Amino acid sequence: MAWGQGARKPILGLLFRAQQQAARGYSSSAFQTRVLGTHVPQNDMFNRRFSSQVSSSEQMNLIKQLRERTSAPIKDVKVSLVSCNWDIEAAQKDLRKRGVVLAAKKSSRTAAEGLLAIAQDEKRAAAIELNCETDFVARNDVFQYLASSVAKMALSAQGPGQLFLPFGPEYLENMSINLDHPKLSGKTTVQSAVTEVAAMVGENVKFRRGFILSTTAHGVVSSYLHTCPQPGLGRIAGLVTLEAEDSSVSLDALKTVGSSIAMHIVATKPLFLSKELVSAAAVENEREILRTQAESSGKSQMAMDKMVEGRLRKYFEEVVLMEQKYVLNDSTNIKAVLNDLSKEVGSKVTIGNFFRMQVGEGIERPEAADGSEPVAHAA
Repeated sequence: MAWGQGARKPILGLLFRAQQQAARGYSSSAFQTRVLGTHVPQNDMFNRRFSSQVSSSEQMNLIKQLRERTSAPIKDVKVSLVSCNWDIEAAQKDLRKRGVVLAAKKSSRTAAEGLLAIAQDEKRAAAIELNCETDFVARNDVFQYLASSVAKMALSAQGPGQLFLPFGPEYLENMSINLDHPKLSGKTTVQSAVTEVAAMVGENVKFRRGFILSTTAHGVVSSYLHTCPQPGLGRIAGLVTLEAEDSSVSLDALKTVGSSIAMHIVATKPLFLSKELVSAAAVENEREILRTQAESSGKSQMAMDKMVEGRLRKYFEEVVLMEQKYVLNDSTNIKAVLNDLSKEVGSKVTIGNFFRMQVGEGIERPEAADGSEPVAHAA
């Protein structure tokens, strides 16, 4: 008993000193080494995490710097810095290695948000869709820079010369792209750049599709982007080509009207250019639906036939661009707008091609957490 009481004081003294040293930032194992004068192997991760050589303020500064350099999630930034003993250059390389693996793991997750990007010149326009999982990432400057760069890449690519060319990711993903951004630089492939951005933002990022619209005649390619965070980017796009028969006509008026019609296309979602281009099967299908609706009215056959034809005209006004009411002046339609433009420039002006695209259309979204049905956007 006497021995126990006598030994308690030095033991308590050691514990007290250990607490003091811990309060100053030393680990208990480091203190034990100093007191006993022995070389005990210490846990690397423990020492890095509580290293006395890197102060808390320095650690926070390194985390901030690496986050600004890479845009990687803060959790991943801290893990890489700790594992690389707070060497910021080594941690940046480590993040890139980790990112490729993490991006591969996330590639199966639904990416239905994102942006459309358009690049164009006098005769051609390229529009691409770059997807991510949340609209928060779509506002990221690195994501937006990549979207714009891929659109410019698509515009510069030598295509097969078609006036309207839809394409998938395989068209561009293996092509070289030069990136000049503080967080993205150097020559790489489109697919590698997409993977790198996915690693930075911590989400599944996909280059989904694109379109190239051209005109070989005397005309213009006009575009309009809706919900536009910066020039050339948006969530809904409308593109149209206007062509004049007379090659001496000034194109200024065509550009002005073309921009308005591109905006009209975004607002009204036309499916066909003219009534002649609506397939016979589509017309007959619509006629059958309208006939069934008319039969429930109980009116005479003649009255029902008039109802069907009247509603069929309304159907054409809804889905045929040339028959649609002009969104800037609903007292006229697109056909009349083109007739007025032709008179103004002194030459017949026609629409060559058009298309409309929207972020996430056709992608089936996962079921919501509240149990509601998945939302799908018709292409």
